[in-house]
Amino acid sequence: MAKRQTPLKIIPLGGLDGIGKNMTVLEYGNNMILVDAGLMFPDDEQLGIDLVLPDYTYVLENEDKLRGIIITHGHEDHTGALPYLLLDLQPKVPIFSSKLTLGIIEGKLAEHRIRKPLFHEVRDGDHVTIGAFEVDFFAMTHSIPAALGVFVRTPAGSVMHTGDFKLDQTPIDGITPNYQAINWFATEGVDLLMSDSTNATYPGFTPSEAAVGPALRHIIKNAPGRVFVASFASHIHRLQQVCDASVAVGRKVVVTGRSMVTNTKVARELGYLSISEDDIIDAYEVDNIPDEKIVVLCTGSQGEPLSALSRMANGEHKSLSITERDTVIISATPVPGNEKSVAGIINSLSKIGCHIYDKSQTLVHVSGHGSQEELKLMLAMAKPRYFMPVHGEAVHLRAHASLARQMGIAKDHIFVIDNGDSLEIRNHVARIGQPVDSGVVYVDGLSVTDADPVVLRDRQKLSQDGIVTCVVSVSHRSRKARNVEIYSRGVSFANDEELNQDAQDVVRARVDRNPDAGIEQLRKAVRNGLSNFLWSRTHTRPMVIPVVMEV
Repeated sequence: MAKRQTPLKIIPLGGLDGIGKNMTVLEYGNNMILVDAGLMFPDDEQLGIDLVLPDYTYVLENEDKLRGIIITHGHEDHTGALPYLLLDLQPKVPIFSSKLTLGIIEGKLAEHRIRKPLFHEVRDGDHVTIGAFEVDFFAMTHSIPAALGVFVRTPAGSVMHTGDFKLDQTPIDGITPNYQAINWFATEGVDLLMSDSTNATYPGFTPSEAAVGPALRHIIKNAPGRVFVASFASHIHRLQQVCDASVAVGRKVVVTGRSMVTNTKVARELGYLSISEDDIIDAYEVDNIPDEKIVVLCTGSQGEPLSALSRMANGEHKSLSITERDTVIISATPVPGNEKSVAGIINSLSKIGCHIYDKSQTLVHVSGHGSQEELKLMLAMAKPRYFMPVHGEAVHLRAHASLARQMGIAKDHIFVIDNGDSLEIRNHVARIGQPVDSGVVYVDGLSVTDADPVVLRDRQKLSQDGIVTCVVSVSHRSRKARNVEIYSRGVSFANDEELNQDAQDVVRARVDRNPDAGIEQLRKAVRNGLSNFLWSRTHTRPMVIPVVMEV
């Protein structure tokens, strides 16, 4: 009997339920590599949560197989989980990525006190052997320089992972996608294509990043006062265009916001951002320069409450302020879920009376992700036997799958799967494999914990209806309530003395009618009685915390 071939397993642990926390396992026998290790920012319902990570338990359970981690580019949704993963891994694992991405990662790891990581710089055209995997890296264009796609070969089959991309013919740094490599891999045979789905619902082509430059220069040139440009700190191409426009019209550039300062520093040191020392100044030096000679690069394009733009809009920044003569350019699109925060920032700026520009008025932003025609071109070039859309919500994955059908890929050769599902490739034939445990992990302050629906439900309840604490002292001899005190926070009836007195009477009656009850039974009786009373009188259900003591 012929021996059954070892399969190549493809296991996405994140990135298939939203825009974020991208992480994919490729496993072949006793060898495993990880493509990306990203995070996602919490939504409005995840109260108190700082970051959301993919559950990488499967990686930890198989850490003896892990031969390397590949990071396609430097965005948080592809790098942000890496420090937490490395802290949990016992062996040191080599990390493969471009020079800029490694520079950004190095700063993140330093914040977590991770010393001497095993970095391996790779470039467009490099070929690397990682355990049983033969990996080729090829250049892609995105909204950050040095983005890479990967082509992975094993005896069982091959996988092409595009990373995030658009097919920009006029990129700011002149580095176009490596079409020659993509077509070469196609002639060799691509068993599975994993392709970015973010803009799969948008028809046509995504405009080139170069299209933003003229609009930025026009606004900066004609602005009467200072110009504040809010953008993603990792969008080095956009920052370069702002710097070029500023220098061209005789303005100095100020950088503010922690991530903006860090990323511009790294990008300048590594040669990805070009501006002379004379044209970039410290925020504390602006008072010595006329307003019409200043452009401020800042964080805050997503309405983050602690960002530089938010603090300036609210008059809380330590060295910069915005006046009605100034101009603010929001050079980004709100990430899904951040629309309300961005609208809040715009309203705060509108109260100041400054000039505001965003992409709804003029071309100050273009996406870094390819639209439908670019996604179809990628499918046409790669000619994959099988296709798996990645990096998107369900609507994006389904739309991308539809494009693949239009390009002639058979329906049963297209896999729209969930995080934790797996594909197995044997003899270049792909099939659904066994699922693994998956989910999310929350970063809450200094703790990194599994998703606990009880904790989040309690926080949501507190945010909606508040909290009521009832302290009851019970006589040890008579078993009667001697004293009842009610404290409340975040409730509308906090100062209603009559209601509070009635609530005390209800609690007292509940305790007095159960003279034989134990402390735990009394706590339950107090909680139920007070909760039912408050619902009947206020139609709210605050969290009730009973404290019963014997005296």
